[in-house]
Amino acid sequence: MDIYLPIANLSVNAFVIIGLGGLVGFLSGMFGVGGGFLTTPLLIFYGIPPTVAAASASTQVTGASVSGMLAHMRRDGVDFRMGAVLVAGGIVGSLIGAVLFRLLAAAGQIDTVIALLYVVLLGSIGAMMAYESFNAVRAVRKGEAVRIRRRRHHPLVAALPMRWRFYRSGLYISPLAPLLLGVVTGIMTMLLGVGGGFILIPAMLYLLGMGAQVVVGTSLFQILFVTMATTMTHSLTTRAVDIVLAVLLLIGSVTGAQFGARFAQKLRPEYLRLALSLIVLVVALRMAWGLGIRPDEVYSVQAA
Repeated sequence: MDIYLPIANLSVNAFVIIGLGGLVGFLSGMFGVGGGFLTTPLLIFYGIPPTVAAASASTQVTGASVSGMLAHMRRDGVDFRMGAVLVAGGIVGSLIGAVLFRLLAAAGQIDTVIALLYVVLLGSIGAMMAYESFNAVRAVRKGEAVRIRRRRHHPLVAALPMRWRFYRSGLYISPLAPLLLGVVTGIMTMLLGVGGGFILIPAMLYLLGMGAQVVVGTSLFQILFVTMATTMTHSLTTRAVDIVLAVLLLIGSVTGAQFGARFAQKLRPEYLRLALSLIVLVVALRMAWGLGIRPDEVYSVQAA
């Protein structure tokens, strides 16, 4: 069943888009990530313009984050003070990202920049995840104890002035560190349509030194409000949010997430992390390959 996307200005098969949303939702439920870093590349592979894919994917991430955040709130797994600082930085970052988005779009380079950022970010993060996951799986197979990284914040974070106490996270650090982290995440959310969890969670663990019991919930708290802000910013500035596309993705992702969460209970965490890292690397390689091949249409004409 074909359906017309008014902002993307093309017709797509509704069941394919719902299927893509279901696939991302399944992976989100299985791995505990927002899935935005997979939604945008998959939409681009299907033929959706990168600008529309990035803007509409953030809408899907907003919807997918609500239930996850509420679940973590019920078990007291959200540091609201830390989350508020991250949200403040994320909103500032989304405004900066909006300016960058419009400048790059005006220069005709936004599609290339989106693809390059995905290759760099997904390639580097996927490689680090694969390395750690492979070592963990090898240790489990040999019957060795998996080495647990000591929780502490980075020396650069410790050197920042004006410290606050974040009681739920058990930290006494400067709010400038999570504020800057939120700014970076907001820019990435605006440019790439991702929730930023795949950047935010490792940074919260290894840079800020937050406890694992509050990292996911606090990340979802930040993602929820920042993706709402970026969606509104996209709607008012770039006008690239395709609500029809977003609704189709949400239908699929909500359904797929339920099956993914059930399937994840049957697998060991080490194997789940290794599988996620391999998926991330495959997407990064596919994006890199797309940058290098000759397009079907070298030139295009667009009405002003």
